[in-house]
Amino acid sequence: MTSPSSGDSRALAYEMDTSKPHPARMYDYFLGGKDNYEVDQEAAEQFMKVAPEVRAGVLANRRFMHRAVRHVVAEGGVRQILDIGTGLPTEPNVHQIARSIAPETRIAYVDNDPIVSTHSMALLDGTGTSVILGDLRDPRAVLDHPDVRRVIDFGEPVALLLVAVVHFLADADDPEGVMATLRDALPTGSYLVLSHATGDVHEDRRADAAAVYRRATASLNLRPHAGVLDFFGDFTLVEPGLVKVTDWRPDEAPQSGAAPIGIYGGVGRKDR
Repeated sequence: MTSPSSGDSRALAYEMDTSKPHPARMYDYFLGGKDNYEVDQEAAEQFMKVAPEVRAGVLANRRFMHRAVRHVVAEGGVRQILDIGTGLPTEPNVHQIARSIAPETRIAYVDNDPIVSTHSMALLDGTGTSVILGDLRDPRAVLDHPDVRRVIDFGEPVALLLVAVVHFLADADDPEGVMATLRDALPTGSYLVLSHATGDVHEDRRADAAAVYRRATASLNLRPHAGVLDFFGDFTLVEPGLVKVTDWRPDEAPQSGAAPIGIYGGVGRKDR
């Protein structure tokens, strides 16, 4: 798809479709947000019947993102972030976390839902932030978008965030090719932060969970550990590797008796 400028309201209005559930708005509902529609709420409620731990899962995924951003900025020294599939703004968002450590950090937010783009406009706070309407399935268009290039210098290390978005790429979308294009665009010293839903944890509910998303704007494609690991290519995984998001450098001990979370998360570094 052609990615219109974040300031092109006519293009945004033309693309809006609230007749089908959208993963970003369902995610917002899971988080307790208000930026969703009845169609999103109905689909989210159906999903929670199949996977009642989903709310705990999205919260755990969000906390993983917080920890990973702090790592790449504080320990990795990265000062520019490309967040694809950003979803509806939820505080603290990526720019707030990163700039609490390094105020000069630049961020480009990308999502394919115009409603997300519209809500994210409030994040525009000067030359260091862009909000772009773009689609992960067309990575070259995202990388070449002028509003991405305005804040991201691909001659310097970049942290690429793909948090709970790659599992919406079906095999027919060539996720391996998409990931290779994105990895190849990143210079040495860059990081890839990725989380991805899996059926490894709750195998008995795998088909029912995926079925809920069949009438949404994107399907849910659960992948095993090895499949998710492949998306990092030759990037070096930082400790503890690709693990359940609750196990990636947790700030606190896991709650006793909590249901296991079926989302893998990891951070990889491009060393060459």
